Amino acid sequence: GVDVISISYGSPPLPFYDDPIASAAFTAVRNGIFVSCAAGNKGPDPSSSTNGAPWILTVGASTTDRSIVASAQLGNHATYDVEILFMLVNFTSMQLPLVYPGGRNSSAAFCLPGSLNNIDVKGKVVVCERDGNMRRNETEYYVKEAGGAAMILISDKFDAYSAILETHVLPAVQVGYATGESIKAYINSTSSPTVAILLRTGNKKSAPEVASLSARGPNKVSPGILKPDIIGPGVSILAAWPSSQENITKTKATFEIADGTSMSCPHLSGIAALLKSTHPDWSPAAIKSAIMTTADIVNLEGKPIINNYNLLPAELFAVGAGHVNPSKANDPGLIYDIQPDDYVPYLCGLNYTDQQLQTIVDHDVQCSKVASIAEAELNYPSFSIKLGSSPQTYNRTIANVGEANSSYTHQIVAPEGVEISVQPNEISFTERNQKVTYSITFTRSQKTSASYAQGYLSWVSTQHTVRSPIAVSFE
Repeated sequence: GVDVISISYGSPPLPFYDDPIASAAFTAVRNGIFVSCAAGNKGPDPSSSTNGAPWILTVGASTTDRSIVASAQLGNHATYDVEILFMLVNFTSMQLPLVYPGGRNSSAAFCLPGSLNNIDVKGKVVVCERDGNMRRNETEYYVKEAGGAAMILISDKFDAYSAILETHVLPAVQVGYATGESIKAYINSTSSPTVAILLRTGNKKSAPEVASLSARGPNKVSPGILKPDIIGPGVSILAAWPSSQENITKTKATFEIADGTSMSCPHLSGIAALLKSTHPDWSPAAIKSAIMTTADIVNLEGKPIINNYNLLPAELFAVGAGHVNPSKANDPGLIYDIQPDDYVPYLCGLNYTDQQLQTIVDHDVQCSKVASIAEAELNYPSFSIKLGSSPQTYNRTIANVGEANSSYTHQIVAPEGVEISVQPNEISFTERNQKVTYSITFTRSQKTSASYAQGYLSWVSTQHTVRSPIAVSFE
């Protein structure tokens, strides 16, 4: 039978009763099938994340630590590290003439079809700005057609410090927006600009970073559920493709370097399948909890995960619980489980009508006979709170899936301006699958100028750290 469904697709945020993916995913989860969905590629705009139902694992995109790096060495000896996908076989390492056609007309800046016809680019390295309506390697065709020897493609402003790769049809590098501005300034400073492109390998110690394209929260449909849930590899991923992207017609090696949450989603789906094979008795919510509560919140340098478009620490609305760590997810210690019927009080709490709710759960429900709950009361592995002057208390139930005899104490990183208390201070288990309920109270401790703050609650034993992110929006 089916254990995991991976959906690299999403519509604009819709109420769950109008969202066919949300309804279909609920049916799948009710039948024990884990559902992983892409968060979308509308980042870094706030509230751009889609597939926000709590029974779905919503996946954002991150970079990896592997890269193929070239150095673009300008004639003034300034050198910039950029990523490439063209192997530079038999390509000269000598300085070549460098040209930015955008100085002539705006369409030439993007190297649009026909825009290079009256510009001397033959044998030169051509600097082109990215046009969001064209694929990057499509731009290269027009440069190659005009006689260009190579291309430097400048990312748009949101990708200021990042380059997103695809396969190439001529020697080409892609640079972030800030680097592109520096290269254009150099071209304007001399009558004979030149550049040499040199290949080398490298890795990124700042990885993982949140991809600029990765959609962000808050969750527009259900603000009390933090989305996205998790991030995973979604930039410069070697993916199967229906046709060759390198103008090679007689080949079976049809692959593409692709980016987006459509790439990160299958990574998480695969991890979920591995967890299901190791723990066949775990529910979809248990698997989701294991993935979220063991996620990494620091990069390879041990520093907070950053956005790759501004190099600043990423908020929870970008990373969710953090970056997936498959090995730790296999042994989470504790899990927050949710059964399909547990979502009904939550849906009633969204003030859906009985008919709207029945569209989702596919059976008769009368909310008047159900004790509805607030969004934050759902037994979710994260917290998303809208906090005013009154304290708010919520309950969570955790199940022991680690050592039979184990004890956990809580550790709190409180959001700025918020006081958090947890009862009890310590929880103990004497057997596997034993459940314990705790309460957590949020109180505004001081006025802050910020509209948002974040923190963490962790349950810590000698073997495990079970971490839940806390996002607080102030009223």
